[in-house]
Amino acid sequence: MTGAGPRIGIFGSAFDPPHNAHVALVKAALEQLALDRLLIFPTGQAWHKARVLSEPAHRLAMARLAFEGMDRVEVDAREMQRPGPTYTVDTLTEVQAESPGAQLFLIVGGDQAAALPSWHRWREILETAIISIASRDPSTLGSAQSGTEFPVSAVENGHFQPLRLPLMNLSATDVRARAAAGLGIDHLVPEAVARYIDQHHLYLAP
Repeated sequence: MTGAGPRIGIFGSAFDPPHNAHVALVKAALEQLALDRLLIFPTGQAWHKARVLSEPAHRLAMARLAFEGMDRVEVDAREMQRPGPTYTVDTLTEVQAESPGAQLFLIVGGDQAAALPSWHRWREILETAIISIASRDPSTLGSAQSGTEFPVSAVENGHFQPLRLPLMNLSATDVRARAAAGLGIDHLVPEAVARYIDQHHLYLAP
């Protein structure tokens, strides 16, 4: 898992739409994890999402607008191009093969970290990357690790690392709800993303 090569962050999300908390998380990860690169992966066919996502082309375009011009940040479309369900372990394996010796950091929220034992081939994820848990609450790291399914060795060997976030009570669900209600979202998403949503009439109530 460890190497003397570059430090690469992996951050996947539906980005439906990307919002200011996503941007804040990326900035925090670049600084706190001392990343050489941070790869953004808009989700393809997410196996764990009950809700039908917006069209991949829209989510990819918005992700590119949200992170445009950010140094060391790249938006990668491979999960959208992969047939069938999208699994994080496949993406990590591909990135590791492309950058032998790199140290990978998988950036997840506290709720995702707690659910990690339900992920496809989750033990391989622990072997491939350090799990960087993004949370405003430092106790999230400990609670996420406390699940009985996590191997003790994974916790002891530093397979988890906290990522401190600023206080931002914001979610994509909130943004979609406001857009559907005809309320302003300019203060919730990057300016270019707000323009894109308006131009393409996304999230309007049927």
